[in-house]
Amino acid sequence: QVQLVESGGGLVQPGGSLRLSCAASGSIFRINAMGWYRQAPRKERELVATVTRGGLPNYADSVKGRFTISRTNTENTVYLQMNSLKPEDTAVYYCNAAGIPLGTLVVRDYWGQGTQVTVSS
Repeated sequence: QVQLVESGGGLVQPGGSLRLSCAASGSIFRINAMGWYRQAPRKERELVATVTRGGLPNYADSVKGRFTISRTNTENTVYLQMNSLKPEDTAVYYCNAAGIPLGTLVVRDYWGQGTQVTVSS
């Protein structure tokens, strides 16, 4: 099994910053793309940012220039640095990873439990 454990959420004032972390652990052969999604109340889950194993990032238009995604392959960890936060960034943020468990050649989709980010004065 592969587990994703997130940390770093919390309450921050508008214009502030937070850094989210997500570490993959378990019986992992390889982690391919990793990313962050978010879901606000009464809204569907949406992509925030993804990063390939080679480090190529992709961002939602709403966060470009404010958020930065990065990863360390040796530790199977992905980060999301969030700057200039706005109230509309308030949501539960979920880590996602496309991984290959040990003993298989099948890529599976894994999700973390979610971490709450609240931007409010």
